[in-house]
Amino acid sequence: MNEWKEAPLGELATHIKDGTHGTHARVESGVPFLSAKNVNNGRLVWNDNDDQISYQEFLAITSVFAPRCGDLLLTIVGTIGRSALFDGSEVAFQRSVAFVRFNDAVIPEYLFQVSCYTSFLRQLERRSNVTAQGGLYLGELAKVKIRFPGKDQQRQIAKILQVVDESIERTQALIEKHQQIKAGLMHDLFTRGIGPDGKLRPPREQAPELYQETPIGWIPKEWGYKALKEIFGSRNITNGPFGSDLLTSELKKEGVPVLYCQDVKPGFFERISSSNVTHQKATQLSFCNVRKGDILLAKVGTPPCDSCVYPEGEPAVVTQDVIRIRTAGQSVSGFFSNWFNTGNGRKAIRKISIEGTRERVSLGEFKELCLPVPKFDEQYEIESRIQTLQVFLANSYKDWHKLKKQKSGLMHDLLTGKVPVTVDADTPELAHV
Repeated sequence: MNEWKEAPLGELATHIKDGTHGTHARVESGVPFLSAKNVNNGRLVWNDNDDQISYQEFLAITSVFAPRCGDLLLTIVGTIGRSALFDGSEVAFQRSVAFVRFNDAVIPEYLFQVSCYTSFLRQLERRSNVTAQGGLYLGELAKVKIRFPGKDQQRQIAKILQVVDESIERTQALIEKHQQIKAGLMHDLFTRGIGPDGKLRPPREQAPELYQETPIGWIPKEWGYKALKEIFGSRNITNGPFGSDLLTSELKKEGVPVLYCQDVKPGFFERISSSNVTHQKATQLSFCNVRKGDILLAKVGTPPCDSCVYPEGEPAVVTQDVIRIRTAGQSVSGFFSNWFNTGNGRKAIRKISIEGTRERVSLGEFKELCLPVPKFDEQYEIESRIQTLQVFLANSYKDWHKLKKQKSGLMHDLLTGKVPVTVDADTPELAHV
């Protein structure tokens, strides 16, 4: 601990600058003109839809000061505190991004990890000026303090945290890949279905005689379509109580879980909220209780109506912003829940959405919504094929959250000096304490 020092960025940096404040004409083909939104997850993210400026403008902007490889990038307007190490690519930046170039007391890789740490981000937040669009002046950024050990320890700390970062990135890439596979599979299953031979029906372009045109679009001839209230019964479609029926004062740390929009993910349930009610209150709210197999939909969001099936677990109740559907008769929860997460499902929901700060749907109009209805066996087969992928995705999400939690714990231990590191090992490892 005695080897650690503390200093403001202004004493450790040779340069603290931001991007251009000028107005620059956009061109169809030129140099990327990036803003805060392009700094994400520790790297620059750019696509062909982003703004571009001419090469002459780029040269004019960078003639006085140009960031170089290894400079720390920080977003200082709008969403404050996203960071990355500059990769040296030929891009121009708007004023929403700051550049920090450090002296030889600290190494860039260590500083990047510090910039992701909660105590650093809290300092940025405290020093941000309060305006309609939050911003951080460069003078205030220079006052932000960091703690740092010797450079050998900095390298080891950066290596250890980078190993976890790479695991997080690999897991994220795996999730994104399988999300794309799932999206393609769901499109095929919900537009073509599964024929008697157990295979996808041929596309409508190849076998138009197998399909019918309906008010909800083209569907296989063997399918029907019905309003939600006809499929499940109007009483089985409900949302939670309004504010007067569930007061904030009635929420407890323990008891029967209360489910919110944030707990409903597209295709899976993940409880993030922590509010509960007493068993007595849950009994009073029996009209909106939740049990295994119920379909849950978020009434509010962008887009609204992310949907999942409530898994095996303790009974719960939903809030007014969550719709609960209790399945009835020959219906497969997973089939209908997944349909809401398809492109066609999103389009149908969008037609009945109420615009506002956040889009929402009314329960009355929702009950009138028409859905495709295959026979039970086909519903089950479609749901089973999606579920195989969804289980993999749910487990991958758990791994991702576990790694993020591990990273957070390591940052606390290593960036505060609470746990020392060895500096003579080839493989990064924590020293025994």
